[in-house]
Order: sequence, then structure tokens, then C-alpha cells
Amino acid sequence: MRFSVGSLRAVALVAGISLLSACASGAKLGDERAELGDFLLGHAIVVEENAVQGPASRKAEPGAWKDSLEGELQRRFARYQGDTLYHLGIAVQGYVLAIPGIPLVAAPKSFLILGVTVWDDAAGKKLNDKPHRIIVFESLSGETAISSGLTQSAEQQMQNLSQNGVAAIERWLATQDDWFVPKAVPEAATPEPEAAAQDSDDTDTLPATSEDD
Repeated sequence: MRFSVGSLRAVALVAGISLLSACASGAKLGDERAELGDFLLGHAIVVEENAVQGPASRKAEPGAWKDSLEGELQRRFARYQGDTLYHLGIAVQGYVLAIPGIPLVAAPKSFLILGVTVWDDAAGKKLNDKPHRIIVFESLSGETAISSGLTQSAEQQMQNLSQNGVAAIERWLATQDDWFVPKAVPEAATPEPEAAAQDSDDTDTLPATSEDD
């Protein structure tokens, strides 16, 4: 389903009136998610041709979202070195890169809307029939609390949103209990057979001797 300008305006309104909409930062990778099991990233493809630019937004240069998101997908998911191959398809559906505004009065928030599809390579099929929608906002910081439109370039805003978007994808994947093959648990080493029991008597045994007639 294509994202509409009206929907973008509704999201922008929520973002503009509440600082609580800011996301936790995805800059740090954190621990690998055990729920992803034996995950190995195959193709990670981003398309942006149908992205809707929201109101009060800077324009993203062609290819900028693709480069930013694909780089972040590799940074976050390349660390998973399982044996089961999965492909990720990401569609940029809409975005706002905040423009300068009056702090605390008209300080717009940046946000990003993604549609995510996952393919199982071995099964040769999609795991979700419809793209899963993810909406993320910029991380709350001293800069974004004022307005990232005043304090950050468009490239910095995109990096922030790409990090948060891909972190949200990782969290979503971790909730899909039946998608991923659990990692094989290494078998416990078989203990070596114990050495033959030794005579418990520590004293030396003397050879038998015969008595003289």
C-alpha cells in the first residue's frame, strides 16, 4: 500500500507536538539478538523512487536514502554469521528532514517511514506477504531537542534516521519466533575414559622369595 501525503501530515503533526516521539538512538549496535538464530544476511536492497517527501521537509538527493540505509544495514547485520541466508528488501515510503524552525514553537521533527520485506533464500519465498511498516523519529539529543533543522545537515539527519530505522528492523525481526533457525548448540565434549584403576596401596610390592630348606 502506497503511503499518502495525508498520512505523512498526520505523522508530522504528532512529531511536531511531542518530544516524546523521538527514538532511542540506533548508533550503538548493542548485543546480537539471539532470537535471530542462524541468520546470515544475503542481499539488502533499498528502493526510494516512490518515497513521499513530507511537509516542511528538506529534499533528499536521489540515491541518498539508498546509500545511507544500505550502509547501515551492512553495519548492523553483517555481524550475524549464521548459515541460513535471508534477504531484506526496504522501501522508503516517506520522510521528513526537518527544516529550520523557531525552537519550542515551530521546531519540526525528522522521521522516516519504511516498508520491510524478508525473503528466505533456501525456501525461495517471502516470509511476510505484505511489507511491514516501520516509522522512526530522530533520536532525542541536545541538538534535536532544539530542532535538527537548525543544528544538523540533511546528511546528519538521514544518518540518524537510518540508524534508528535499521535498529527497529532488527527488533522487529527478533519478534518473529518461527522465521529463524535456532543456532546449533555445540555438543559437549565426551570425557576421556578414566585411566585403569591404580592399586590404592602406595607401598612398593616386593617380589616373592622362597625360604631355604
